[in-house]
Formats: sequence, C-alpha cells, structure tokens
Amino acid sequence: MKLTLLFLGLSMSYFSYCQVTLRITQLPSNTPSGATFFFASSSNNWNPASPNHTLTNDGQGAWVITIPEGTGSVQYKFTRGSWPTVEGDANGGEIANRTFTFTGQQQTINLVVQSWKDLGGTGLSTATSNVQILNASFFMPQLNRARRIWVYLPPDYFNTEKNYPVIYMHDGQNLFDNQTSFSGEWQVDETLNNLHQNGDYGAIVVGIDNGGSFRIDEYGPWNNSQYGGGQGNLYMDFIVETLKPYIDGNFRTLPQAPYNAMIGSSLGALISTYGQVQFTQTFNKVGSFSPAYWFNLSELNAYIQNSTANLASSRYYFLAGQNESTTMVSNINTIRTALQNKGLTQSNTFVKIDSYGTHSESYWRGEFGAAYLWLFAQTNLSTEIEFLDQPQIIQVGSSQILIKGVDTSKMGQIVDVSGRIIRELKVNIGLNDLPLDLPSGIYFLNINNQSTKIYL
Repeated sequence: MKLTLLFLGLSMSYFSYCQVTLRITQLPSNTPSGATFFFASSSNNWNPASPNHTLTNDGQGAWVITIPEGTGSVQYKFTRGSWPTVEGDANGGEIANRTFTFTGQQQTINLVVQSWKDLGGTGLSTATSNVQILNASFFMPQLNRARRIWVYLPPDYFNTEKNYPVIYMHDGQNLFDNQTSFSGEWQVDETLNNLHQNGDYGAIVVGIDNGGSFRIDEYGPWNNSQYGGGQGNLYMDFIVETLKPYIDGNFRTLPQAPYNAMIGSSLGALISTYGQVQFTQTFNKVGSFSPAYWFNLSELNAYIQNSTANLASSRYYFLAGQNESTTMVSNINTIRTALQNKGLTQSNTFVKIDSYGTHSESYWRGEFGAAYLWLFAQTNLSTEIEFLDQPQIIQVGSSQILIKGVDTSKMGQIVDVSGRIIRELKVNIGLNDLPLDLPSGIYFLNINNQSTKIYL
C-alpha cells in the first residue's frame, strides 16, 4: 500500500512537473470587455471554442491555460471563440501558428496577443511578454479614484521559487510601452531582461500610471500656489497601505525595506524622496532622476530637517543634466545635504550630473540600468536569505488581513475613527478574512497593542 501511494505521489508530481502553462500577459487595447479566450490547437482538432480549452484569469493580470503532459510539438493560436476572431499581427493580419514542444520539464511561457483579426490592428506594443497589466482600474481608497497598475516579473519568475526585491515606479505609462508613453518609453523591461541574462538576480517592477490631470496633485507633497499639488501624502499612503500589501500578498517578494526601492523622474523624483523619508521602514532606496525639487523645495528641505527619520542605511542615486535648469544642480545639493544631516552616508549617496542630460525619457532610459545596479549593489540577494519574523499587520486587497509575528492569543478589535469598538475578531497568524457586513469606511484593527488602519 505504501509503495502504491509512493508511486501515485511520484506520478502526480511527474505529470505536474511536465505540464506546459501558457500565459497571455498582454491583450490588444480594443479587446471587448468580458471576452472569453480559447486555446485552439493541433491537439484539439483546431476547435476555436473548445470548452475544455478556455483560458482563465489568474488574478494577477494574465490569462492562463495549462496543457497536460504530451509528446512532440503542438501548434496553436488563441481565439475569442471563432476563427474570424483569431489573433493576428500588430496590423490585424495573419500570423503563423505558435508552437511549443514538450520537453519533459515544466514550462511557463509568457505571450502577447497583438490584435484580433476581426477588430484590426492597434499598433505594435513594445512591452516584453513578462510585463502585464495587473489591473486597469486599481482602486485607490485614499484618493477615491482608480489607476492602471503594471507589473514586470523577472524572466525566471515562473521557473524558480525565488523571492525578489521590488521597485515601485511612477508615470507607469512611460516605463514599458511606446504605445502608452508620452514621448517614448524607458525600456525598463528590456534593460532588466538583458541584465538578468548576464547574471543579475532580478527584481519585480510595479509601475503606477500617473493620473493625467491628477499628476501634479498626487506627486506634489505640498501645494504650490501656481501649479497645485498637496495630495502627495495620500498618494504615498495608497502605495504603502494598499498597493504594496497587495503586491507582497500576491507575488513572491522580499517585503522588507532593504529590498524595496522607489524610482521616479521630475515630480516622480520629488514624491519618491518625500515618500522615502516618510516611510523609511518601508523603502530603503531612491532613484531621483532630474528631480523637480523646485516645486516644493523649501517645504521638502524643512520636512527632512524636522523629520525623526534615520537614513543611515538608505541609498540615494541622483541623476540630472547640467543644463536642465539653472537651479537643478543646486537644488539636488540642498536636498542631498538635508538627507545627509539625517544620516545618509557619503558611501550611500551617488550624484551623476551629465553635460548631455535632458529632461526626457530618452535620457532616463539610458541611465536606468546603471542606477538600478548601484542601488542594489550592496544588497544581499539570495534564495537562502532568512528574515527575522518582524511583527506585521497588513491589509491584502479589500477583504483580508495578513498577520506575521504578532501574539494572536487575544481577540482582535475593529475600531472606528472615533475609537469605538465595532467588532471583536478572532485572528491567527497568516491570512484572515475581514468582515464584509460593516459600512464602508476607514477603521483600525487592534491586535495585542498593535494598530493598523484598514479600509472596508
């Protein structure tokens, strides 16, 4: 009996190991809402609407189908349920059959659908297949608006069990894809893929679209009397309280501050600097490209000087063109000095001022790789990393709370903003469901003298 169970276990493990998983990470922008996607192939008689070959949403922005172990090669295409709706090239034309080959090893293949033949081409996306739209309308409760979120996953993400550092970047439209960029993309995905191919450990990148007319308000920590601003604190609260817990709860990340960076340009560099000083226990590294410190220079300088933050372990990479503006270099020096007065060391500070630098995506694109490598150069990245189980209470999505390293022997308490206890809640280490029958709003979850703001 034991031998039979052992054989069954090995057999199940073998077939699980040898399957092929296909992931569509990008769909054409004109894909109809609510569409169903099918795998039509030489293995299912080219049925364009086989109910047994329907792709499912993996909850992380991709459409997935797993093909059990077989032999030889399989030709296939994706459809929306009929041959007139089959996938096409960037211009809506015919494409050759896709192919994969069973190798006896588990495979995960990331793919991009460029167009649907019945809907025509939408132009060629330049994003690589390991970039995906996590959510086209991710809700920001702190600002009561929604935003598109992009996620770049390292090339070996689905073939290893590694956990990765994470880079949070602003102006997500400009990071990966010429189709969505304002004036050219940064090519973050191509750059990191090339570095990975040459031995780099890899990092997850989370791109947050700017809000168009809300960009200045969200990236400006304080109001500028001429241009606006003043919602930067709420934007950072969104990243720290809502987005980062979601990313850490759904992807294999290294959640501690030494493994988390923010990189931004212009106003994106301003909010990154402000946010790191505000949340030194969350973010350790900043890439400040052509920073628009002029927007809130006196306020930011005073904020840093009056902060209780200890920046001894932080790392800052400053980049700018000598002639971007008459105050660019002096403003960088002002903020650098303020940061160093709070413990930022010379060895953890890098300033690169270029004679050729311009306030443009093309300049930042060429400098991103060097900045990334320098920011993580002193970071110990290993699959053998062991962490102290630091106490954490973080909300994951809208309905769960993740608890680590907290004494849960006593009941938790859900408290409203007036301090009134609304509900007692039995909690355990790990993921816990939050009650969904309470009125929507802001609450606090108190567990053994630790309190965390939650949104219901």
